[in-house]
Amino acid sequence: MPAMAARREEALAGTLIAYGLSLADMFRDTAVYVDKIFRGADPAVLPVAQPMKFDLVINGKTAAALGPTISRAVLLRADEVIQ
Repeated sequence: MPAMAARREEALAGTLIAYGLSLADMFRDTAVYVDKIFRGADPAVLPVAQPMKFDLVINGKTAAALGPTISRAVLLRADEVIQ
């Protein structure tokens, strides 16, 4: 059965499509916040950041095995297509 997940790693493990936060960008943003706090910034006044980057990963091997057709437009928008 085709399934969708929220993390790239799940698509690598065999899920058909994953769409969710870019963990690399999220960790990078967290490091910036931690650096500001270590340099003396008050955590209570730091702005709340929202994620700006989302990854769309399509597992082509799973699609071939299950048979659903994924449109060319979706494939072109994907950040990564696993073959």
